[in-house]
Amino acid sequence: MKHKAVKIGLTSLVLIMSFGGLLYSTLSEGTEYYKHVDEVMGQPDGWYGKKLQLHGYVVPNSILKKKNSLEYRFQVQSNGQVVNASYTGVVPDTFKDEAEVVLKGMLSPEGFQVSPNGVMAKCPSKYEAKPGGATPTSTY
Repeated sequence: MKHKAVKIGLTSLVLIMSFGGLLYSTLSEGTEYYKHVDEVMGQPDGWYGKKLQLHGYVVPNSILKKKNSLEYRFQVQSNGQVVNASYTGVVPDTFKDEAEVVLKGMLSPEGFQVSPNGVMAKCPSKYEAKPGGATPTSTY
């Protein structure tokens, strides 16, 4: 009787540990943090190499596009904190100066590296043109 209880206990322990290990490895790889620029740039070292969704606003006149390519460099800010970002790909039509954006990617000492298809620009609440018209994107 005691031998049977030990077998059941060990089997249960192995199953629970296996399930726990599988759950941990699955969740740790797929975890993606949603943070604002000021939350991350207050102490950036702790965020290097982690998958992030970074929320902020495009700094006016910071969008640079490499000539004859889809390479962009720009800055995103929130509450006075700024991060440099780089992206290669097609940007949404709503991506412009002062646009509210969420970027998917990783932070490195060089700045925020945006993943492919990782730029999401929110639609402005008003569709009124600013005085003086739109600001063109600069090239670098």
